[in-house]
Amino acid sequence: MKLAVDAVTWGVAGAMIVRDVSLSCAPGSLVGLIGPNGSGKSSLLRCVYRVLQPDAGSIQLDTEDVWRLSARQAARHIGVVLQEHGGEFEFSVREMVLMGRAPHKALFERDSAEDLRIVEEALRKVDMLEFAERSFLTLSGGEKQRVLVARALAQQTRFLALDEPTNHLDIRYQLEVLDLVRGLGVTTIAALHDLNLAALYCDQLYVLKAGALVASGPPAEVLTPALIQSVYGVRAEVAPHPATGRLHVVFLPRCMEVSR
Repeated sequence: MKLAVDAVTWGVAGAMIVRDVSLSCAPGSLVGLIGPNGSGKSSLLRCVYRVLQPDAGSIQLDTEDVWRLSARQAARHIGVVLQEHGGEFEFSVREMVLMGRAPHKALFERDSAEDLRIVEEALRKVDMLEFAERSFLTLSGGEKQRVLVARALAQQTRFLALDEPTNHLDIRYQLEVLDLVRGLGVTTIAALHDLNLAALYCDQLYVLKAGALVASGPPAEVLTPALIQSVYGVRAEVAPHPATGRLHVVFLPRCMEVSR
């Protein structure tokens, strides 16, 4: 499934939060949205997954305008994974993932054998089937995120929107979640804070600053010292990592001179 965002603008209370942003995600790709706090990443994603309706522009999945779909139709197309949070209600892991079947069911319709099969397969894909009867609230942060990915998979969507899915997770679980998403082969757009994770996992990056798109392209082309200085206000050295071959960013304290 292809995502095409064309000249999307959104604002609130007279402030322009997202300014004429266009981007695309090729089928099966993982695309990263990066930029400092307040740059408009989450607001743009909320426009994509239909929480905020743009003031101008269009958002299409393949040939369908997401804002012309019903809420149920949109939920069949778009799976959403937000930051890990504890939640307030006592649901089992299986019950959490079964919620992903709601867009495919009539109100008060019972779970079918097919629903249960789809949920079991989703849990197997994220390696959480053995936790199916556990309380969601008892899981670690990384385990919760895997369950939320499974819930999105149970929706049987071909497009995922991830809003800082690794925020507040330790490095092991950050890598686990992004390894999982990368391996699904589902078209994905993700807002990410960590530039090294973005460089390691993303096919394309779009950089936002003050709501506007300021750069886009493969990580090796986008993540330059000049761009990092301009967008984040910090100095950095950038080079391929010897172990991964992917770009690696080292941030430099103000007290240090950039090595030559």
